[in-house]
Amino acid sequence: MLKLSQQLLIFLLLLLVTLMAGCGGGQPQRNGVIETAETQGLPAWQKPYQVDGQRYDPMQDHQGFEQRGIASWYGGKFHGRKTSNGETYDMYGISAAHKTLPLGVYVKVTHLETGRQLVVRINDRGPFVAGRIIDLSYGAAQQLGIVDAGTAPVLLEALGYRESTPQGQVVYRAPVNYDSGRFAVQIGAFAAKENAYRLADRMRAEHGRAVVIDAEVNGRQMFRVRVGDYSSLDRADQAAAQFAGNGFPGSFVVALD
Repeated sequence: MLKLSQQLLIFLLLLLVTLMAGCGGGQPQRNGVIETAETQGLPAWQKPYQVDGQRYDPMQDHQGFEQRGIASWYGGKFHGRKTSNGETYDMYGISAAHKTLPLGVYVKVTHLETGRQLVVRINDRGPFVAGRIIDLSYGAAQQLGIVDAGTAPVLLEALGYRESTPQGQVVYRAPVNYDSGRFAVQIGAFAAKENAYRLADRMRAEHGRAVVIDAEVNGRQMFRVRVGDYSSLDRADQAAAQFAGNGFPGSFVVALD
């Protein structure tokens, strides 16, 4: 028969295993970018992503965006690390993290208890804490007066991408619409000029437009075959997938000048 101390030890071990299983949810959570056909041509920071099992879909347009909630700030632990858009985080600078606003957009932050306002640029993702809508840099939090409190109720108003006019005035413009423009699909590149033009002639008969672009690559002259003239990135992505499935596995979308 087991002694009382042994029974207690077994009970505690079983309890620990049960708690660990409950916290883990049975499956490890996957963090990172989620690849989709619709966002294939976009930079990684504009694609959907997942953190701790929660999916976030970055906005492609900031216009009309307003949000009320709790602001927090982040500092020394992240100072000098890369932000989501590849910049180096400067905790003493004026910047902020938001889960879904387009990176590079400027946002007016109003402290709802004091009326203090500050314009910050979104260059990072977060905060991934329930109830918080924006993570300010330490420098921004200082100017807004929330360093000591740690958090504050705020109103966010997206302004746009900042530019300066020739007269020195600061203006905000709308974001680039990445889906609109002119796009083609590059289906192959050849060292032999004749092969490239032969394929382009065939593609022109089948798809209406095909061109050969010559360029020097690592000292060699290459001839690239590009097909189509699509006014939507989404349609170009679909066409690239079709070409890839019809014998051109390296097909990819290119922007036309």
